[in-house]
Amino acid sequence: MMEPAQQVLDAVTAAARDRGFAVNIAVVDPSGHLVAFRRMDGALIGPIDVSIKKARTAALFGTDSAALGEGARPGGAIYTLEHTNGGLVGFGGGVLLRDAGRTLGAVGVAGATVEADEELARLGATALS
Repeated sequence: MMEPAQQVLDAVTAAARDRGFAVNIAVVDPSGHLVAFRRMDGALIGPIDVSIKKARTAALFGTDSAALGEGARPGGAIYTLEHTNGGLVGFGGGVLLRDAGRTLGAVGVAGATVEADEELARLGATALS
């Protein structure tokens, strides 16, 4: 998993730099355990934990964090789910990593806007295609 994780970190770093963002990038295995992490120069400290939780959320539930968040909103079928598993994140930036249909884990990106985090995470996931 280290080689694919490095590919994801490098792809997200390059894309973030091109867009003028400094972000935190976490890659976890299918069990949600941290495999690789990068904090870009200038990235804020607070989003470190958020990037890891975004990746864990996607890995543990087998779906991107933004998709899971739809049902976790107030009144949703899984409202308060974010308080389980040591803390989850129900907004964009956590994306599953797949190779030939097999789930390798997930990437979590935090430190830009939610929309940019999501875009960067998706770009990182495509680095494995």
